Amino acid sequence: MSPGARSWVVPLAWTAVLLDGFDLVVLGSVLPVLLRDHVWGLTPATASVVSTVGLAGMTLGAVAIGTVTDLLGRRKSLILSVTLFSLCTLLCAFAPSTFVFGLLRFVAGLGLGGCLPTAITLVTEYARSGKSGSATTTVMTGYHVGAVLTALLGIVLIGPLGWRAMFVAGALPAVVLVPLMLKFLPESETFQRVRETERSAGHAVAGLFRGGLLRATIAFWVTSFMGLLLVYGLNTWLPEIMRQAGYPLGAALSLLLTLNVGGIVGLLVAGRVADRVGIRPSAIVWFCAGALFLALLSVKLPAVGLYAAVFLTGCFVFSAQVLVYAYVGRIYPGAIRATGLGWSAGVGRLGAISGPILGGALLTAGIAYPWGFYAFAGVGALGALAVAVVRPGHHSPAQDATPAKQSHAPS
Repeated sequence: MSPGARSWVVPLAWTAVLLDGFDLVVLGSVLPVLLRDHVWGLTPATASVVSTVGLAGMTLGAVAIGTVTDLLGRRKSLILSVTLFSLCTLLCAFAPSTFVFGLLRFVAGLGLGGCLPTAITLVTEYARSGKSGSATTTVMTGYHVGAVLTALLGIVLIGPLGWRAMFVAGALPAVVLVPLMLKFLPESETFQRVRETERSAGHAVAGLFRGGLLRATIAFWVTSFMGLLLVYGLNTWLPEIMRQAGYPLGAALSLLLTLNVGGIVGLLVAGRVADRVGIRPSAIVWFCAGALFLALLSVKLPAVGLYAAVFLTGCFVFSAQVLVYAYVGRIYPGAIRATGLGWSAGVGRLGAISGPILGGALLTAGIAYPWGFYAFAGVGALGALAVAVVRPGHHSPAQDATPAKQSHAPS
């Protein structure tokens, strides 16, 4: 593989993940307008259904496309994912009803769910030796950059052009990205080495539970569930929880931005720490630190201390789950790596659905402050415990050249 071809992997994968981050924020940015203008007769209840349907699509997409990636290849799967969700995002701008809008969000979710594990798998397999942690976290900065840019885009576009412009803007980058992928994105060398071995969807999924990988697989699923519960729960409810704590709404929204900026910084730091001291201990420390700072938010702090605590919460909480993805890529052999990442991300999406539900339940009960932070801190502690269950060590890259059925050695 030429250095020129290798140099395209990270920027193309990063851009694809950025578009995934767009989806994290876009629905939240347009829902107030849809509800205010009674578009399609939308109500808060039907809006919740649309949001959940999109997340359900992501769950299925992560599992299905993540598994297919080990059969068809990383390159084809990533291009398919980006094309699918970009086309459906564009069509959302022209949806004539809530049903069609929800259906398009579901199908877009299939592509979005498959994008993340495929991009991480490809980047992991092209990372320099000992640099898989920083490669994964660098690509994942695209997710949070996409979320921040979309929030800013909503401020610029929705007022003068309307909510439909957001979905057109979200689809346009694919007009450039997909042709670039077709021309420059290389196939994974690891996939090419194992492509002649026995491969089927059932074989790939079964491999997650064989050869000493059962405990790691269950632990990764639990950790991913907890990690994404935190990310989506905090992104959805942090402003309202802080408002209930007595902070003005403007300050609460600023805290949400601070949380996500902390997430970007935390990703850059976490990857380098993981490369230096190891992914497993780094992930454990990151989850524990996230839990600590979440618990600290239950205490009334002066303004400087509050923003610092929220920033550090974002640093640790948002990058903890990404370290898990990096660890998954290290544990599973090449023949089932994308399958392992896909299923971890898919189960994690169930946590993404549960996070807003947990926050909403606590708010409804009137105990979101301070008990919401204690609940989220407990989730972080469970994430750390689950990572600790995975056996130390990592999969040897040399095993990628061996047949899949021989490469499921315990790590």
